[in-house]
Amino acid sequence: MTERRLVVDHLRLKYEGLFKATELYTLIDKWFNEKAFDKRELRNQEHIRPDGKYVEIVLMPWKKISDYARHVIRIEIRMHKLKEVVVERDGQRVKMNQGRIDLIFDGYLDTDYEDRWEQKPFYFFMRTLFDKFIYRTYSTQFEELLVENVSQLHTLIKSFLNLYKYEFGVMQLPEMSKL
Repeated sequence: MTERRLVVDHLRLKYEGLFKATELYTLIDKWFNEKAFDKRELRNQEHIRPDGKYVEIVLMPWKKISDYARHVIRIEIRMHKLKEVVVERDGQRVKMNQGRIDLIFDGYLDTDYEDRWEQKPFYFFMRTLFDKFIYRTYSTQFEELLVENVSQLHTLIKSFLNLYKYEFGVMQLPEMSKL
């Protein structure tokens, strides 16, 4: 049976304002393709409510690191009170989404995901020794790489959403004369 270690636990990102939901999804999808992750979408639900749409997307892509270990990143994207609005930008009318986004990131390190070391009791014992004494340095390197990947994705999405804040004037910059 695969041993799954939780490395990144509930890293959160919240945003409220204007954005394009399709561009956000495309950004995440492109990042996973660039990093050679195999995409897996567990859930994609949309509920229409009186105050706006509620969209929930759960992605769980994975990447094979070695024959023994792989990275799994779980992202929960929840969009609340999602409404489609038309905004004027540079003299053109642009369709945007307005609402609140909650993103939750989890990072897992799966070892022995092909169940090669579980077939016989002796193999299981050898796997335990292998994990504790021989493969420990590799496991810590894999965990550090996973933390780096999750934080890189978190930062990318955060900067992407902050562009909308500054571009559409939701967050005002201080005047230079007051500084």
